[in-house]
Amino acid sequence: MKKSLILVAALSLCSFAIAKGSGGHGGGHSGSHHTSSAGSAHGSSHSVSGYTRKDGTYVAPSHATNPNGTRLDNWGTKGNVNPHTGKEGTKEP
Repeated sequence: MKKSLILVAALSLCSFAIAKGSGGHGGGHSGSHHTSSAGSAHGSSHSVSGYTRKDGTYVAPSHATNPNGTRLDNWGTKGNVNPHTGKEGTKEP
C-alpha cells in the first residue's frame, strides 16, 4: 500500500512537470518562430508559438491566417472577426 501511494505521488509530479514544460519567458524559443497547423480549430489558420526577441521581450503564442495572396480573408481586414479574440478587423481591404 505504501509503495502504491509513493508511485501515485511520483506519477502525479511527473505529469505536472510534463504539463508545465518550458513554455515560460525563458522558453528556449529565442530567435525562432515555430508554427503548426495541427489541431487548429480553423482550417485556414495556424498557431504561432511564443518566443523571446533579441532584446529580451517575450512574444506570447498566437494564431494567424494562412498566407494565400489576398487580404480579404485576413482577420485584421474590415468586415472580418478574429475567432480567437473576438476583435473586429480595422484595415481596409
